[in-house]
Amino acid sequence: MTETDPATRPGGRTARVRSEVLAAVEAELAEHGYDALTIDAVAARSGVHRTTVYRRWKTVAGLLVDLLGAGADDAWEPPDTGSLEGDLVALNREVHAALTARPSITQAVIAASFRTPEAAGALTTFWQDRYARSALVVTRAVARGEIPAGTDPQQVLLCATAPLYHQLVLLRRPLPRSAADRFARIAAASVG
Repeated sequence: MTETDPATRPGGRTARVRSEVLAAVEAELAEHGYDALTIDAVAARSGVHRTTVYRRWKTVAGLLVDLLGAGADDAWEPPDTGSLEGDLVALNREVHAALTARPSITQAVIAASFRTPEAAGALTTFWQDRYARSALVVTRAVARGEIPAGTDPQQVLLCATAPLYHQLVLLRRPLPRSAADRFARIAAASVG
């Protein structure tokens, strides 16, 4: 990290400014999309002077990269319901809620990642982090004796979640939560 990297000082004014700016980025992106996302709009919404935003993030891509990087700073863990099926259903419900929220920051970030290589790289890093954390549902299921040792966590997770992204993001078709639950159950049954 460099001295101008907003993540180098975790407390005080720097943390407050970063939090306010990233909240503004999230809101602007979700409400207006990538094309309307500007440093001036973020500065106005966050109440942080535009010079400060330009100095710390330099570009809209820099704002997106930091927003996605902040996802690795959270304490999110996959749910623990006591069974693989229950964990996958709970996980799919979280994904479904994120993709069907209006406006959906998840869909907005995915769309924006196709606009700049920096955002694409940051989104890839974000997904790698989420899949690594989500692997815990498979690890717990193996430890409980529900599924065989050596089961590939990413394969199980993709089996459960990919249909949601395909329907809601790629095809832009509605998908009821009951269908998200069904895909989770199919994934759990496929490794039992």
